Amino acid sequence: MDIKGKIIQKMEPVGGVSKAGNQWKKQEYVLETLDSYPKKVKFDFFGDRADQFPLEVGDVITLSYDIESREFNGRWYTDIRGFKAMKEDPNMAAAAPAPYPPAAGAPAPAPAPEGMPAPPPVDNTFDQGGAGDDLPF
Repeated sequence: MDIKGKIIQKMEPVGGVSKAGNQWKKQEYVLETLDSYPKKVKFDFFGDRADQFPLEVGDVITLSYDIESREFNGRWYTDIRGFKAMKEDPNMAAAAPAPYPPAAGAPAPAPAPEGMPAPPPVDNTFDQGGAGDDLPF
């Protein structure tokens, strides 16, 4: 699964030695989605991936992840485990088109490129109703 967002927090790396005597390392982050109603998601990179994907606060990324759950002492714990992070180009976000047309009174749009037809003019007048209006309200 994939999720896109901005890194808003980077925790201190955690590591240790397992019961089997193997070294382990985990790096945790908090990502905030870029949705209309942003959500915060805590995820981690475990093992070699902790060093493979160095992220910093402010990075906009697309995170590929798996969700894992495990039971310990009768309770269940769920982790969001990242396996790949692709940093987005910050210049691409600035070049994205506006989601809404400009408001009335805004400057006129740039002329169409050579060889392309110009867009039709926008009629911003509003009919206030009158004798020709047959609506009942």
